[in-house]
Amino acid sequence: MDLSLIQKDILITLISLYHQHSHPIKGDDIAGIIKRNPGTVRNQMQALKALGLVDGIPGPKGGYHPTAQAYKELNIRPTDNEAEVTISKNGVPIEGIRVTEIDFTTLCHPDLCHSLIKIVGSVRDFMIGEEITIGPTPVNKLMIRGEVFGRDEIQGALLISISEMTSLPKKSIRYYMSAPLISIPPQTSIKKVIAICLEHRIHGVPIILNEELQGIVTLTDIIKAIDAGMPLDTEIRTIMTHDVIEAPANTRLYEVIRRFKEREIGRLIVVDEGRPIGILTQSDIIRVFPTL
Repeated sequence: MDLSLIQKDILITLISLYHQHSHPIKGDDIAGIIKRNPGTVRNQMQALKALGLVDGIPGPKGGYHPTAQAYKELNIRPTDNEAEVTISKNGVPIEGIRVTEIDFTTLCHPDLCHSLIKIVGSVRDFMIGEEITIGPTPVNKLMIRGEVFGRDEIQGALLISISEMTSLPKKSIRYYMSAPLISIPPQTSIKKVIAICLEHRIHGVPIILNEELQGIVTLTDIIKAIDAGMPLDTEIRTIMTHDVIEAPANTRLYEVIRRFKEREIGRLIVVDEGRPIGILTQSDIIRVFPTL
């Protein structure tokens, strides 16, 4: 079936919006996204309906939805279990657009690494020269960063000059944490904690009582306490932070990376069945994944 560029653009946008909202999509919504006249989109919808690629639903809540033939025509598999692979600009995923295929076009070139990124959505949302991030992919947790240097509206694809490509570590955090866990009881003095931090070259210590996590204290907390005039024999329980971020030992490393960024934390405590067994810091993550 030989579809025109505008018909492909409309159909791809319809599929993208339908996957996103799971209800019939109005022609005006599609027109707004692809920046076309609503009347033109409605006329093209009638042609696509005649081709058996869309169905129309009448009424105030009506609109259009793609048929199975539409997915087949665009070589897209309509599966509810298909994982979402996103494209982001400046760390923010672009709504209504997802990646369906990544083809490396210059994999063996000694100086260049280009890729053809097929998407569901409008390629017009991307400008030449924009820096984007793709992924992570569902199986290998592959993340690709690069610059858009071309757009193929016929295939619904972006041409990317890749600057960085990384497969996120898939092992659980128990493989990357520091263990055995160095901890202190709540009655430990500030002076003693300073000595422990210097001896073990660490910047934070969890406070544990009867195998239960009570809080955490960092060298920054101690410096603030000393500046406030607290004596060195003050018990650490008086300055510890009670809100401690924890994560089960079987959590995968890539799953906690976002938590570090969102909460702006430098460390978290790794627990196994509620019992603290280790600590994971930003330094541990950077050793595994330097680009973060």
